[in-house]
Amino acid sequence: MQTAHKSIVMLGCFDTKGEDFAYLLNSLKAHEEHIITVNTGIMETEVDFPIDVDQNTVAIASGHSLDSIRGANDRGRAVELMGKGAAVILADLISKNQVKAVIGMGGGGGTYIVLEAMQTVPLGIPKFCLSTVVAKELSRQIGVKDITLMSSVVDIAGINSISRLLIKQAAAAISAMAETKVDLAESAEKTIAISMFGNTTKCVDKCTELLKEKGFEVMAFHATGVGGASMEALIRENVFDAVLDITTTELADELCGGILSAGPDRLTAASQTGVPQIVAPGCLDMVNFAQMETVPEKYRSRQLYSWAPDVTLMRTNADENKILGKQLVDKLKNSTAAVEIVIPNLGISQLDSAKDIFHNPEVNAALFDSIEQHANEHVNIKKVDAHINDEKFAVLLVERLLRII
Repeated sequence: MQTAHKSIVMLGCFDTKGEDFAYLLNSLKAHEEHIITVNTGIMETEVDFPIDVDQNTVAIASGHSLDSIRGANDRGRAVELMGKGAAVILADLISKNQVKAVIGMGGGGGTYIVLEAMQTVPLGIPKFCLSTVVAKELSRQIGVKDITLMSSVVDIAGINSISRLLIKQAAAAISAMAETKVDLAESAEKTIAISMFGNTTKCVDKCTELLKEKGFEVMAFHATGVGGASMEALIRENVFDAVLDITTTELADELCGGILSAGPDRLTAASQTGVPQIVAPGCLDMVNFAQMETVPEKYRSRQLYSWAPDVTLMRTNADENKILGKQLVDKLKNSTAAVEIVIPNLGISQLDSAKDIFHNPEVNAALFDSIEQHANEHVNIKKVDAHINDEKFAVLLVERLLRII
Protein backbone atom coordinates (compact mmCIF):
# COMPACT_ATOMS: atom_id res chain seq x y z
CA MET A 1 0.00 0.00 0.00
CA GLN A 2 1.49 3.34 -1.04
CA THR A 3 1.44 6.08 1.62
CA ALA A 4 3.31 8.90 -0.14
CA HIS A 5 0.19 11.02 -0.71
CA LYS A 6 -1.54 10.22 2.55
CA SER A 7 -1.42 12.03 5.87
CA ILE A 8 -0.97 11.30 9.54
CA VAL A 9 -4.00 12.50 11.47
CA MET A 10 -3.13 14.27 14.72
CA LEU A 11 -6.13 14.61 16.99
CA GLY A 12 -6.75 15.74 20.52
CA CYS A 13 -7.86 18.57 22.76
CA PHE A 14 -5.89 21.48 21.39
CA ASP A 15 -7.75 23.84 23.73
CA THR A 16 -5.99 22.56 26.86
CA LYS A 17 -2.97 20.79 25.34
CA GLY A 18 -2.00 23.27 22.65
CA GLU A 19 1.68 23.53 23.55
CA ASP A 20 2.07 19.74 23.62
CA PHE A 21 0.35 19.26 20.27
CA ALA A 22 2.40 22.03 18.69
CA TYR A 23 5.51 20.15 19.73
CA LEU A 24 4.11 16.87 18.42
CA LEU A 25 3.24 18.51 15.11
CA ASN A 26 6.75 19.88 14.68
CA SER A 27 8.20 16.49 15.64
CA LEU A 28 6.10 14.81 12.96
CA LYS A 29 7.10 17.41 10.38
CA ALA A 30 10.74 16.65 11.19
CA HIS A 31 10.03 13.24 9.62
CA GLU A 32 8.68 15.04 6.53
CA GLU A 33 5.13 13.96 7.25
CA HIS A 34 2.00 15.70 6.00
CA ILE A 35 -0.39 16.21 8.92
CA ILE A 36 -4.16 16.64 9.21
CA THR A 37 -4.99 18.27 12.55
CA VAL A 38 -8.31 17.59 14.30
CA ASN A 39 -9.31 19.56 17.39
CA THR A 40 -11.55 17.64 19.81
CA GLY A 41 -11.52 20.19 22.63
CA ILE A 42 -14.68 22.21 23.34
CA MET A 43 -13.20 25.37 24.83
CA GLU A 44 -11.82 28.38 22.99
CA THR A 45 -8.61 27.37 21.27
CA GLU A 46 -5.59 29.50 20.48
CA VAL A 47 -2.65 27.64 18.95
CA ASP A 48 0.15 28.68 16.62
CA PHE A 49 -0.49 25.94 14.07
CA PRO A 50 -3.28 25.47 11.50
CA ILE A 51 -6.33 23.41 12.50
CA ASP A 52 -7.71 21.49 9.54
CA VAL A 53 -10.83 20.14 11.28
CA ASP A 54 -12.04 22.51 13.98
CA GLN A 55 -13.97 21.71 17.12
CA ASN A 56 -17.29 22.94 15.70
CA THR A 57 -17.00 20.50 12.78
CA VAL A 58 -16.25 17.65 15.18
CA ALA A 59 -19.24 18.56 17.34
CA ILE A 60 -21.59 18.73 14.36
CA ALA A 61 -20.33 15.32 13.22
CA SER A 62 -21.63 13.96 16.56
CA GLY A 63 -25.10 15.31 15.77
CA HIS A 64 -24.86 18.26 18.15
CA SER A 65 -23.73 21.85 17.90
CA LEU A 66 -20.70 23.03 19.82
CA ASP A 67 -22.85 25.61 21.61
CA SER A 68 -25.25 22.92 22.84
CA ILE A 69 -22.38 20.76 24.11
CA ARG A 70 -20.88 23.72 25.95
CA GLY A 71 -24.27 24.82 27.25
CA ALA A 72 -25.05 21.45 28.80
CA ASN A 73 -22.10 21.89 31.16
CA ASP A 74 -21.66 18.11 31.32
CA ARG A 75 -18.02 17.11 30.94
CA GLY A 76 -18.71 13.38 30.59
CA ARG A 77 -21.30 13.94 27.89
CA ALA A 78 -18.97 16.36 26.08
CA VAL A 79 -16.16 13.79 26.06
CA GLU A 80 -18.55 11.14 24.74
CA LEU A 81 -19.90 13.34 21.93
CA MET A 82 -16.52 14.69 20.81
CA GLY A 83 -15.26 11.11 20.65
CA LYS A 84 -18.20 10.14 18.44
CA GLY A 85 -17.73 13.18 16.26
CA ALA A 86 -14.01 12.52 15.84
CA ALA A 87 -14.83 8.93 14.86
CA VAL A 88 -17.12 10.19 12.10
CA ILE A 89 -14.42 12.59 10.88
CA LEU A 90 -11.81 9.82 10.80
CA ALA A 91 -14.13 7.42 9.00
CA ASP A 92 -14.75 10.05 6.31
CA LEU A 93 -11.04 10.74 5.83
CA ILE A 94 -10.33 7.01 5.60
CA SER A 95 -13.10 6.52 3.04
CA LYS A 96 -11.35 9.15 0.91
CA ASN A 97 -8.05 7.24 1.23
CA GLN A 98 -6.33 10.17 2.94
CA VAL A 99 -5.04 8.51 6.12
CA LYS A 100 -1.88 6.48 6.65
CA ALA A 101 -1.76 6.72 10.46
CA VAL A 102 -3.46 8.33 13.45
CA ILE A 103 -1.85 9.74 16.59
CA GLY A 104 -3.34 11.39 19.63
CA MET A 105 -2.47 12.41 23.18
CA GLY A 106 -4.46 13.05 26.30
CA GLY A 107 -5.28 12.64 29.94
CA GLY A 108 -8.37 10.75 31.05
CA GLY A 109 -10.94 12.51 28.86
CA GLY A 110 -8.57 13.11 25.98
CA THR A 111 -7.52 9.47 25.93
CA TYR A 112 -11.16 8.36 25.81
CA ILE A 113 -11.81 10.64 22.83
CA VAL A 114 -8.74 9.40 20.97
CA LEU A 115 -9.50 5.73 21.57
CA GLU A 116 -13.16 6.17 20.66
CA ALA A 117 -12.22 7.86 17.38
CA MET A 118 -9.73 5.11 16.57
CA GLN A 119 -12.48 2.48 16.67
CA THR A 120 -13.36 3.45 13.09
CA VAL A 121 -9.82 2.93 11.81
CA PRO A 122 -9.31 -0.41 10.01
CA LEU A 123 -6.70 -3.02 10.84
CA GLY A 124 -3.24 -2.13 9.58
CA ILE A 125 -3.54 1.65 9.71
CA PRO A 126 -1.27 2.49 12.69
CA LYS A 127 -2.99 3.97 15.75
CA PHE A 128 -0.86 5.50 18.51
CA CYS A 129 -1.93 7.17 21.74
CA LEU A 130 0.41 8.88 24.22
CA SER A 131 -1.54 8.91 27.46
CA THR A 132 -1.36 9.66 31.14
CA VAL A 133 -3.63 6.71 31.99
CA VAL A 134 -1.88 3.80 30.31
CA ALA A 135 -1.65 1.97 33.65
CA LYS A 136 -5.45 2.10 33.89
CA GLU A 137 -7.55 -0.83 32.69
CA LEU A 138 -8.45 0.32 29.15
CA SER A 139 -9.58 -2.91 27.49
CA ARG A 140 -13.11 -1.61 27.01
CA GLN A 141 -11.91 1.56 25.29
CA ILE A 142 -9.35 -0.24 23.12
CA GLY A 143 -11.76 -2.98 22.16
CA VAL A 144 -10.36 -5.19 19.42
CA LYS A 145 -8.34 -2.52 17.65
CA ASP A 146 -4.58 -2.66 17.01
CA ILE A 147 -3.87 0.45 19.06
CA THR A 148 -0.43 1.19 20.48
CA LEU A 149 -0.44 2.88 23.89
CA MET A 150 2.57 4.71 25.36
CA SER A 151 2.76 6.17 28.84
CA SER A 152 3.44 9.90 28.96
CA VAL A 153 5.01 9.42 32.45
CA VAL A 154 4.41 13.09 33.28
CA ASP A 155 1.13 14.87 32.67
CA ILE A 156 0.49 16.29 29.22
CA ALA A 157 0.46 19.83 30.50
CA GLY A 158 3.29 21.70 28.84
CA ILE A 159 6.69 20.79 27.45
CA ASN A 160 9.50 19.70 29.74
CA SER A 161 12.56 17.48 29.38
CA ILE A 162 10.57 14.25 29.82
CA SER A 163 7.56 15.14 27.66
CA ARG A 164 9.87 16.50 24.97
CA LEU A 165 11.69 13.17 24.75
CA LEU A 166 8.55 11.00 24.77
CA ILE A 167 6.63 13.12 22.25
CA LYS A 168 9.59 12.94 19.88
CA GLN A 169 9.71 9.18 20.32
CA ALA A 170 5.97 8.95 19.68
CA ALA A 171 6.35 10.96 16.49
CA ALA A 172 9.23 8.77 15.34
CA ALA A 173 7.27 5.64 16.15
CA ILE A 174 4.09 6.56 14.25
CA SER A 175 6.12 7.80 11.26
CA ALA A 176 8.00 4.49 11.05
CA MET A 177 4.83 2.48 11.58
CA ALA A 178 3.08 4.38 8.80
CA GLU A 179 5.74 3.33 6.30
CA THR A 180 5.71 -0.34 7.31
CA LYS A 181 3.00 -1.95 5.22
CA VAL A 182 2.10 -5.53 4.42
CA ASP A 183 -0.64 -6.17 1.88
CA LEU A 184 -2.82 -8.82 3.52
CA ALA A 185 -4.09 -9.88 0.11
CA GLU A 186 -0.59 -10.93 -0.96
CA SER A 187 0.13 -13.18 2.01
CA ALA A 188 -1.77 -16.21 0.73
CA GLU A 189 -4.28 -17.24 -1.89
CA LYS A 190 -6.89 -17.67 0.82
CA THR A 191 -6.99 -16.93 4.54
CA ILE A 192 -8.78 -18.95 7.21
CA ALA A 193 -9.77 -17.79 10.71
CA ILE A 194 -9.68 -20.47 13.38
CA SER A 195 -10.67 -20.27 17.07
CA MET A 196 -8.72 -22.10 19.75
CA PHE A 197 -8.30 -22.74 23.46
CA GLY A 198 -5.82 -24.75 25.48
CA ASN A 199 -8.46 -27.45 25.58
CA THR A 200 -8.70 -27.63 21.76
CA THR A 201 -5.06 -27.02 20.87
CA LYS A 202 -4.41 -30.47 19.38
CA CYS A 203 -7.33 -30.12 17.02
CA VAL A 204 -6.40 -26.59 15.98
CA ASP A 205 -2.74 -27.48 15.44
CA LYS A 206 -3.65 -30.37 13.16
CA CYS A 207 -6.19 -28.32 11.21
CA THR A 208 -3.62 -25.57 10.78
CA GLU A 209 -1.02 -28.03 9.54
CA LEU A 210 -3.43 -29.51 6.99
CA LEU A 211 -4.61 -26.13 5.75
CA LYS A 212 -1.09 -24.78 5.37
CA GLU A 213 -0.21 -27.83 3.30
CA LYS A 214 -3.00 -26.76 0.97
CA GLY A 215 -1.55 -23.26 0.66
CA PHE A 216 -3.87 -21.45 3.06
CA GLU A 217 -2.85 -18.83 5.58
CA VAL A 218 -4.33 -19.64 8.99
CA MET A 219 -4.94 -17.03 11.68
CA ALA A 220 -5.71 -18.43 15.14
CA PHE A 221 -7.73 -16.50 17.73
CA HIS A 222 -7.58 -17.44 21.40
CA ALA A 223 -11.16 -17.67 22.64
CA THR A 224 -10.59 -15.34 25.60
CA GLY A 225 -13.36 -12.88 24.85
CA VAL A 226 -11.08 -10.35 23.21
CA GLY A 227 -9.89 -13.06 20.83
CA GLY A 228 -13.36 -14.01 19.70
CA ALA A 229 -14.42 -10.38 19.39
CA SER A 230 -11.29 -9.63 17.35
CA MET A 231 -12.06 -12.50 15.00
CA GLU A 232 -15.63 -11.27 14.56
CA ALA A 233 -14.41 -7.73 13.82
CA LEU A 234 -11.91 -8.91 11.22
CA ILE A 235 -14.52 -11.12 9.56
CA ARG A 236 -16.58 -7.97 9.11
CA GLU A 237 -13.55 -6.25 7.58
CA ASN A 238 -13.43 -9.02 4.92
CA VAL A 239 -10.04 -10.32 6.02
CA PHE A 240 -10.99 -14.02 5.75
CA ASP A 241 -12.21 -16.31 3.01
CA ALA A 242 -13.64 -18.83 5.47
CA VAL A 243 -13.95 -19.55 9.20
CA LEU A 244 -13.20 -22.74 11.12
CA ASP A 245 -14.84 -21.91 14.43
CA ILE A 246 -13.72 -24.87 16.50
CA THR A 247 -13.85 -23.20 19.93
CA THR A 248 -17.18 -21.53 20.61
CA THR A 249 -16.73 -21.55 24.38
CA GLU A 250 -17.24 -17.79 24.67
CA LEU A 251 -20.97 -18.41 24.25
CA ALA A 252 -20.95 -20.29 27.57
CA ASP A 253 -19.22 -17.39 29.32
CA GLU A 254 -21.75 -14.95 27.87
CA LEU A 255 -24.62 -17.14 29.10
CA CYS A 256 -23.29 -17.74 32.62
CA GLY A 257 -21.44 -14.50 33.33
CA GLY A 258 -17.93 -15.89 32.89
CA ILE A 259 -14.92 -13.65 32.41
CA LEU A 260 -14.20 -14.63 28.80
CA SER A 261 -17.39 -13.54 27.08
CA ALA A 262 -16.98 -12.05 23.61
CA GLY A 263 -20.36 -10.37 23.88
CA PRO A 264 -23.74 -11.14 22.32
CA ASP A 265 -22.49 -10.73 18.75
CA ARG A 266 -20.10 -13.67 18.91
CA LEU A 267 -20.71 -16.13 16.05
CA THR A 268 -22.70 -13.66 13.96
CA ALA A 269 -20.21 -11.96 11.64
CA ALA A 270 -19.64 -14.77 9.14
CA SER A 271 -23.36 -15.47 8.84
CA GLN A 272 -24.17 -11.81 8.26
CA THR A 273 -21.33 -11.11 5.82
CA GLY A 274 -21.60 -14.28 3.74
CA VAL A 275 -18.38 -16.00 4.79
CA PRO A 276 -18.44 -19.84 4.69
CA GLN A 277 -17.91 -21.46 8.06
CA ILE A 278 -17.57 -24.79 9.79
CA VAL A 279 -18.53 -24.65 13.47
CA ALA A 280 -17.87 -27.07 16.33
CA PRO A 281 -19.17 -26.86 19.91
CA GLY A 282 -15.62 -26.78 21.25
CA CYS A 283 -15.33 -26.17 25.02
CA LEU A 284 -19.02 -25.49 25.53
CA ASP A 285 -18.55 -27.79 28.50
CA MET A 286 -16.88 -25.00 30.48
CA VAL A 287 -17.30 -21.48 31.81
CA ASN A 288 -14.27 -19.44 32.86
CA PHE A 289 -13.81 -17.58 36.12
CA ALA A 290 -10.69 -16.18 37.77
CA GLN A 291 -9.35 -17.45 41.11
CA MET A 292 -11.54 -20.00 42.89
CA GLU A 293 -12.73 -17.43 45.42
CA THR A 294 -14.08 -15.22 42.61
CA VAL A 295 -16.63 -17.79 41.45
CA PRO A 296 -20.13 -16.36 42.08
CA GLU A 297 -21.88 -17.77 45.13
CA LYS A 298 -24.65 -19.33 43.06
CA TYR A 299 -22.07 -21.53 41.31
CA ARG A 300 -20.02 -22.58 44.36
CA SER A 301 -21.73 -25.98 44.55
CA ARG A 302 -21.11 -26.75 40.88
CA GLN A 303 -18.33 -28.89 39.45
CA LEU A 304 -15.27 -26.62 39.46
CA TYR A 305 -11.71 -27.20 38.32
CA SER A 306 -8.61 -25.08 38.83
CA TRP A 307 -7.02 -24.96 35.37
CA ALA A 308 -4.38 -22.51 36.66
CA PRO A 309 -4.02 -20.47 39.87
CA ASP A 310 -5.96 -17.64 38.24
CA VAL A 311 -8.34 -19.70 36.09
CA THR A 312 -11.29 -21.68 37.47
CA LEU A 313 -13.44 -23.69 35.07
CA MET A 314 -17.06 -24.57 35.78
CA ARG A 315 -18.64 -27.55 34.02
CA THR A 316 -21.81 -26.55 32.16
CA ASN A 317 -24.93 -28.51 33.03
CA ALA A 318 -27.72 -29.98 30.91
CA ASP A 319 -30.02 -26.97 31.21
CA GLU A 320 -27.28 -24.59 30.13
CA ASN A 321 -26.33 -26.89 27.27
CA LYS A 322 -29.89 -26.93 25.96
CA ILE A 323 -29.80 -23.14 25.80
CA LEU A 324 -26.33 -23.11 24.23
CA GLY A 325 -27.38 -25.57 21.55
CA LYS A 326 -30.29 -23.35 20.54
CA GLN A 327 -28.14 -20.21 20.61
CA LEU A 328 -25.52 -21.85 18.42
CA VAL A 329 -28.09 -22.71 15.75
CA ASP A 330 -29.93 -19.39 16.00
CA LYS A 331 -26.72 -17.50 15.25
CA LEU A 332 -26.08 -19.61 12.15
CA LYS A 333 -29.43 -20.47 10.61
CA ASN A 334 -29.80 -17.24 8.64
CA SER A 335 -26.31 -17.40 7.17
CA THR A 336 -26.02 -16.08 3.63
CA ALA A 337 -23.16 -18.52 2.95
CA ALA A 338 -22.55 -22.23 3.45
CA VAL A 339 -22.39 -23.29 7.10
CA GLU A 340 -22.14 -26.63 8.90
CA ILE A 341 -21.97 -27.73 12.52
CA VAL A 342 -19.69 -30.72 13.13
CA ILE A 343 -20.21 -32.52 16.45
CA PRO A 344 -17.55 -34.73 18.09
CA ASN A 345 -19.61 -37.37 19.90
CA LEU A 346 -16.80 -38.48 22.21
CA GLY A 347 -15.98 -35.14 23.84
CA ILE A 348 -15.75 -31.41 23.18
CA SER A 349 -12.64 -30.46 25.14
CA GLN A 350 -9.43 -31.91 26.55
CA LEU A 351 -11.09 -32.15 29.96
CA ASP A 352 -14.10 -33.85 28.36
CA SER A 353 -12.08 -36.94 27.47
CA ALA A 354 -12.93 -40.42 28.71
CA LYS A 355 -12.16 -40.66 32.45
CA ASP A 356 -11.21 -36.96 32.63
CA ILE A 357 -12.82 -34.53 35.06
CA PHE A 358 -15.46 -32.94 32.77
CA HIS A 359 -16.39 -36.08 30.83
CA ASN A 360 -20.17 -36.38 30.98
CA PRO A 361 -21.86 -37.93 27.91
CA GLU A 362 -25.36 -37.34 29.30
CA VAL A 363 -24.79 -33.61 29.69
CA ASN A 364 -23.18 -33.46 26.26
CA ALA A 365 -26.22 -35.24 24.83
CA ALA A 366 -28.39 -32.33 26.00
CA LEU A 367 -26.20 -30.00 23.95
CA PHE A 368 -26.07 -32.21 20.87
CA ASP A 369 -29.80 -32.95 20.94
CA SER A 370 -30.58 -29.25 21.26
CA ILE A 371 -28.39 -28.46 18.25
CA GLU A 372 -30.09 -31.10 16.15
CA GLN A 373 -33.58 -30.17 17.31
CA HIS A 374 -33.24 -26.51 16.41
CA ALA A 375 -31.19 -26.95 13.24
CA ASN A 376 -33.97 -28.67 11.28
CA GLU A 377 -33.45 -27.80 7.61
CA HIS A 378 -31.63 -24.55 8.37
CA VAL A 379 -28.14 -25.83 9.16
CA ASN A 380 -26.41 -29.03 8.08
CA ILE A 381 -25.26 -31.18 11.02
CA LYS A 382 -22.47 -33.77 10.88
CA LYS A 383 -21.92 -36.04 13.91
CA VAL A 384 -18.63 -37.92 14.23
CA ASP A 385 -17.64 -40.74 16.57
CA ALA A 386 -14.45 -38.99 17.61
CA HIS A 387 -13.12 -36.71 20.34
CA ILE A 388 -12.54 -33.08 19.38
CA ASN A 389 -8.76 -33.52 19.73
CA ASP A 390 -8.59 -36.73 17.68
CA GLU A 391 -6.71 -36.42 14.41
CA LYS A 392 -9.70 -38.01 12.70
CA PHE A 393 -11.88 -35.08 13.73
CA ALA A 394 -9.40 -32.46 12.54
CA VAL A 395 -9.07 -34.18 9.16
CA LEU A 396 -12.84 -34.19 8.77
CA LEU A 397 -13.14 -30.52 9.71
CA VAL A 398 -10.65 -29.53 7.05
CA GLU A 399 -12.31 -31.73 4.47
CA ARG A 400 -15.72 -30.18 5.18
CA LEU A 401 -14.25 -26.69 5.10
CA LEU A 402 -12.54 -27.23 1.75
CA ARG A 403 -15.78 -28.61 0.36
CA ILE A 404 -17.83 -25.49 1.19
CA ILE A 405 -15.28 -22.82 0.31
